[in-house]
Amino acid sequence: MLSRTASELYWMSRYLERAENLARMLDVSYSLSLMPQDGRGNGLEELAMPLLITGTLETYLERHGQLHAERMLHFFALDEDNQASIYNCLRAARINAHAVRGRITADIWENINATWLEVRSIANEGLGRYGISRFCEWVKERSHLFRGATYGTIMRGEAYRFIRLGTFIERADNTLRLLDARYEMLGEEAEEVSDTSARGYYQWSALLRALSSFEAYTEIYRGSPGAHQVSELLLLRADVPRSLRACMEELNHILASLPGDNGRPAQRLAAELDARLRYTAIGEILDEGLHTWLTDFILLVRQLARAIHSSYLEAV
Repeated sequence: MLSRTASELYWMSRYLERAENLARMLDVSYSLSLMPQDGRGNGLEELAMPLLITGTLETYLERHGQLHAERMLHFFALDEDNQASIYNCLRAARINAHAVRGRITADIWENINATWLEVRSIANEGLGRYGISRFCEWVKERSHLFRGATYGTIMRGEAYRFIRLGTFIERADNTLRLLDARYEMLGEEAEEVSDTSARGYYQWSALLRALSSFEAYTEIYRGSPGAHQVSELLLLRADVPRSLRACMEELNHILASLPGDNGRPAQRLAAELDARLRYTAIGEILDEGLHTWLTDFILLVRQLARAIHSSYLEAV
């Protein structure tokens, strides 16, 4: 497969996964901003959290000068001038899909194209009239349909593998960033053994729901969610689809199945990260410091993404 084609398939799926992850991030922040703030602010800080996580807060402040709920929601979701918005992620996914129409099925293309046409209609209507929660659910639904069309209709060849690579590298990065942001927001409360405060309960529960892992948590653990259990679930449980370990296992498997010797640096790093998660206990992570560990692993995932790019996606 040509590196250009591989790159477009990879980024098509990365942008769609990113749009879904941004919607999850925005939905949980919006929901928490509506709760009583217990003297901690008026909810604007919570709404600004997605901007902090994605590194777009400074850009927003340069354009708008101050935090404003309606402007922040529009900026993050539907702003055409914000390259990191959900709107622009869906546009970029459609551009990449159009370039590789000959390598994807009609079902995949129709899903992505219909998503782009509908988000343009939503943008014209305005987020206020459409509803932020409804919009976030719509984005997640369109992403689910894309994955269903991919899994159900495309041949299990190189095109399928590069689509899956994009999905899991983006998902791994998102899980790490969301967990780190929630842990940092709780501050000293995150270190409590029981995490029985109402604020801690709702913060951890919101994070689990954002990553579609709340049901998994209630099945595996007893009691209120806290830093220890939530971190173990989202980092080390291979049976939780959006966990870091589940993502790394998939990345390791996909990279190992790609032919040729060019990908050895990426394959080696993926195998190392997979093994590290396989043989690490949550106690070791917490002893090191969760924030420190997460920050280091975010850099490692970024290093793996660069290795994938240089191994497969750059023209030789």
